[in-house]
Amino acid sequence: MTHFLTKTFIATAAFAALTTCAFAQEAAPWELKPDMGYAYDKDGKTWSYKMGTNNAGTLLKGAKKVPKGTLFFIGQNGQLYMRSGPYLEGDGKFKFGSN
Repeated sequence: MTHFLTKTFIATAAFAALTTCAFAQEAAPWELKPDMGYAYDKDGKTWSYKMGTNNAGTLLKGAKKVPKGTLFFIGQNGQLYMRSGPYLEGDGKFKFGSN
């Protein structure tokens, strides 16, 4: 019985790993909500905050618009980067994806 459970566990883990890799390559919309704030802190952690309207003017002061066509990514050093410019091939595939 233990041998059967071990084989089942290994097969399940292998299937999960394969499906995770397949899902990781699909693009998905990044759904940002107007009443939420999103932060990338000094330690490299990401946070989301419920926004209010009492300090909206202060929040917008010094803020800059993100241009359409901007790609955000984490570099090998763990730093958050952004790149403006084309990131899709002519056929809609991600230009910097895995082969």
